[in-house]
Amino acid sequence: MRVGQRRALALLLLALATAAGLAVPSVVRAATAPDAPPPVARPEPFGADCRPSVRGSHVITYCHNPYPGADRVRLHTDCAMWWDLDADAAPVEVGPGQTVRLTDRCWKDVRAVWVTHEKVS
Repeated sequence: MRVGQRRALALLLLALATAAGLAVPSVVRAATAPDAPPPVARPEPFGADCRPSVRGSHVITYCHNPYPGADRVRLHTDCAMWWDLDADAAPVEVGPGQTVRLTDRCWKDVRAVWVTHEKVS
């Protein structure tokens, strides 16, 4: 065999070995890959969109429910002064397409305001 033929044969064997090395791991990966997870059902959209605003010691919140399920919202007000009582309003049901207004106040200043949501069965 000539030197050129030996080099060509060596390159051919090297190319075959490289191709075989790349092909084997993909086959092994495909054989040992776990099954695809079952599709997860998306939860139904829920929850009224509430926008609280604070003016001085007064709190006003408008909650609009754009979804088909009813939402029970409740306004919570945290007053700034230690002697001023914090307030948790009574829960109000917001039906589909409805908007409700929730109000509260502190004697002095308001520290924090938030609204909690509960799904109505």
